[in-house]
Amino acid sequence: MRFDTPATTNPIDQLKVVGQPIVRIDGPRKVTGTATYAYEWHGANLNAAYGYPVGAAIAKGRISSMDVQAAQRAPGVIAVVTAQSAGELGKGKFNIAQLFGGPQISHYHQAIAVVVAETFEQARAAASLVKVDYVEAPGAYDLQAAQSSATKPSGSEGDDADSAAGDFASAFEQAAVKLDERYTTPDQSHAMMEPHSSMAAWDGDEVMVWTSNQMVAWNRAELAATLGVEPEKVHIMSPFIGGGFGSKLFLRADALLAVLGAKAAGRPVKVALPRPFLMNNTTHRPATIQRLRIGATREGRITAIAHESWSGNLPDGKLESAVQQTRLLYAGEHRMTAMRLATLDLPEGNAMRAPGEAPGLMALEIAMDEMAEKLNMDPVQFRILNDTQVDPEKPDKKFSHRQLVECLRTGADRFGWSGRSAQPGRLRDGRWLRGMGVAAAFRGNLVMKSGARMRLDAEGVVTVETDMTDIGTGSYTIIAQTAAEMMGVGMDKVAVQLGDSRFPVSAGSGGQWGANSATAGVYAACVALREAIARKVGFNSTDATFADGAIRSGNRSIPLTEAAGQEGIVAEDTIEFGDLGQQMQQATFGAHFVEVGVDAYTAEIRIRRMLSVCAAGRILNPITARSQVIGAMTMGVGGAFMEELAVDKRRGFFVNHDLAGYEVPVHADIPHQDVIFLDETDPYSSPMKAKGVGELGLCGVAAALANAVHNATGVRVRDYPVTLDKLLREMPQVG
Repeated sequence: MRFDTPATTNPIDQLKVVGQPIVRIDGPRKVTGTATYAYEWHGANLNAAYGYPVGAAIAKGRISSMDVQAAQRAPGVIAVVTAQSAGELGKGKFNIAQLFGGPQISHYHQAIAVVVAETFEQARAAASLVKVDYVEAPGAYDLQAAQSSATKPSGSEGDDADSAAGDFASAFEQAAVKLDERYTTPDQSHAMMEPHSSMAAWDGDEVMVWTSNQMVAWNRAELAATLGVEPEKVHIMSPFIGGGFGSKLFLRADALLAVLGAKAAGRPVKVALPRPFLMNNTTHRPATIQRLRIGATREGRITAIAHESWSGNLPDGKLESAVQQTRLLYAGEHRMTAMRLATLDLPEGNAMRAPGEAPGLMALEIAMDEMAEKLNMDPVQFRILNDTQVDPEKPDKKFSHRQLVECLRTGADRFGWSGRSAQPGRLRDGRWLRGMGVAAAFRGNLVMKSGARMRLDAEGVVTVETDMTDIGTGSYTIIAQTAAEMMGVGMDKVAVQLGDSRFPVSAGSGGQWGANSATAGVYAACVALREAIARKVGFNSTDATFADGAIRSGNRSIPLTEAAGQEGIVAEDTIEFGDLGQQMQQATFGAHFVEVGVDAYTAEIRIRRMLSVCAAGRILNPITARSQVIGAMTMGVGGAFMEELAVDKRRGFFVNHDLAGYEVPVHADIPHQDVIFLDETDPYSSPMKAKGVGELGLCGVAAALANAVHNATGVRVRDYPVTLDKLLREMPQVG
């Protein structure tokens, strides 16, 4: 099915099942421990051994010698695999550095060996016996020091690094009110609950990998390319994933080490990366240095806006696209953006939940607050005044649906924004200074080609097969709702099978495209199944309806059980998206409102309440959507107040590489959270008329919190995270 004209009325619009607050169908399995995650495949017939990785102890250089003899002689050891013994390995297009290093070392904790033993404890003990000598090379580990050497990337990424409209320099120079400030965001870790884990088993020249990966088809292709085999020789299974946030988009070392270990051991091998490896072996959100310049009339209309960003990565790595939202969020005739990339020898920087917009809005939305203060305007009204219904850089291109103003007004009314003090540091509650903050939310609406296979059996059960994944987003449930709505059956008559590379290729989970694209793929497959059923029973598919477990046309009705027959009916299709995204700008919008208390004596921060208002197309399931948003809001709290990978700028690694040193929010940090979804459908997005919401909920949260702290204390912190040591220096005098 090709989606190249806006959606019209279709069976999804019935909203008998889609759009209803249905609890997760996979929930009981997860809370009872019967949902099998990658490391949990057990069974006597598997006879799995355990692999434990050895990581490079330097950030840059080469291995001069490696002695594995002591490890090989250790109790229970079956095999020790190194890059040398593994033979020649390729590299997939999504990996910057080799997943298996040696002799050259690209970053700290790059995998250089895997020890396979009968038990996990034996493998871990033996791994400590591997002796490695290195020749270190000087490296670059400090973004600020490398900022002056940053350049525009080559290729297509470089083509998109800069944008301009009008004459920013002149307009900014002539602006009545100006802002020119620098902001920084730190390196951040995905820090999901489940570490990267895989189990591999060979059968002749074919390998099966049970893994934790967001994009099954990508993983299969990348692993095949690394091993130098045809993709048909690789079978990936990833039915349950304990969080990813982008860290599991691509093939990582756990899968490769399990595959190589299983080959050497001659039996299945499972590998889970130890927690310190997650920070230094895999990927992270790169730090940024950002400069915002805004010029406006005294009435508050933006006339000039510029956003520049610097980030760092390994050679041939990608930049953090922190200026993307600034190109689209606010009006302003004269504008420019620019991104530059420095070469750093830290572990690979790559996608983390809402890449680009999340760190970009951390800076932009503080700048908007500061500008409103300079103008003596309410920050909500300042944002509303500078709304735009067209792409500011391409005024002929309208937004398909944009309700930012409605989000801001609804949130302000519901949150009681009128009770905010315009003068910072004026509201007290005993020893607590009270403040409110706001920020706009923006995330582009990405769509991806997605396929599915539908089966109708003699019992009237509709089974969905797609390699789509569920990373906690509710994919199982919303896919089942889509199938139930399209086929006119109850949820109890739908079975969903995900995460198997033998199934049709889906959009996968990433970029908040999963829910909309994957359900659109199921929609397309359901249309194909409806047509197949109609043909079999002799109905005209264009006027046939499906309801109550039957197909109807005119005064005839045939149960689906009868239509299926003993042999059943199978249909498959893929949704492919045309150029609607080029015709209309598609995006999701929101507004975050928060209230904090700051201890007047210690500068400790306590969040009192949070509200997010989202405009993200049709909400397919308000329960799972709300879960995504409150989880994102919680992640935003981490980004605002605590999350920071501390860089050892001498040795080139992240020091706080565990969940004791890398702090994330806990239950006690999070107050009551409210979420409001505006009533919206976007026919330009997909046949579902939906958009993604899982990343929108993060975008802008940190800035809203930083703005609230400023409103409470009068202290403006521009370097995240906002910690009490940065506040104490300038806290108001306690009277």
